[in-house]
Amino acid sequence: MFKKNKEVIEPVKDSEGNVLKYHKKKATFKEKIVSSLFLSPSVIGVLIFFILPFFVVIYYAHIDNLMSKEFVGMTNFTNVMQNEAFKLAAKNTALFSLKAVPLAIILSLVMALILEKNIPCRSMFRTFFLSPLMVPVASVVLIWQVIFDNHGVLNQAITLFGGHSIDWFKSDYGQIVVIILFLWKNLGYNMILFMAAFAAIPTDVLEVSKLDGASEWKQFFYIKLRFITPTIFFVGIMSLINSFKVFREVYLLAGDYPVTSLYMLQHFMNNTFKSLDYQKLSSAAIIMAIVMTIIIGGLFLFENKVGKDVEG
Repeated sequence: MFKKNKEVIEPVKDSEGNVLKYHKKKATFKEKIVSSLFLSPSVIGVLIFFILPFFVVIYYAHIDNLMSKEFVGMTNFTNVMQNEAFKLAAKNTALFSLKAVPLAIILSLVMALILEKNIPCRSMFRTFFLSPLMVPVASVVLIWQVIFDNHGVLNQAITLFGGHSIDWFKSDYGQIVVIILFLWKNLGYNMILFMAAFAAIPTDVLEVSKLDGASEWKQFFYIKLRFITPTIFFVGIMSLINSFKVFREVYLLAGDYPVTSLYMLQHFMNNTFKSLDYQKLSSAAIIMAIVMTIIIGGLFLFENKVGKDVEG
């Protein structure tokens, strides 16, 4: 028995218990009450922790301060858009995502293609690439500090060969270091998703193409790539979201006010929260949410169009 659109669909069985057919039966008032009671904890939780704060943020973004509470319209949004710290943070976050997300997709796809082959120690490599998911962020940051610190392992190796040490976290290379950290942390998960997508490709399609003389490159570009398109978009969206959450690593590596190239939107949000400027914080959060919604919505529309083309 299962429910659909407030209707209960029950099986009709014969004397031996075999299902003959299904018939629809409207849910009774008691069943509706019981269902509502089971759903109520989740609904209440969503209302308290998601819906209500959402409207509170909108309210804060349209008043001048918490004392007078005068409606100022779009003034707070205008002030945030003209704020130099916000523009710097938005620029750095956009540049980081534009560099890190394509690399995360391409490298994890290449890793999945390699591990799809019957190579020696394949299971060992899978475990190796997935191990970063099990390491706490603080431990990862400690490893990166040991490697890239001004007196770290990498600088000792550079000076050993006659070079000059670089303070990686306070130089123009700081964002590159964080991109390497981002990739090391996320490539394994993306790789597993791509491997699952490759495993779901119908083998008969690949066998027929091989009989027709298609090379491995043609199979990849004309068959495999088309079948894994939804996974590519999913990995891209997840990587984009994760790129906006890189604040933890940067904060532990460089603190509240890092070098210019590492000052992200999350730093702006965190520092604004510490200064109790809720109007600026709420306006920046809404702007960020709108931009993310537009980007992800556009990706979903494009994926839907490409997906229909693949199905066709």
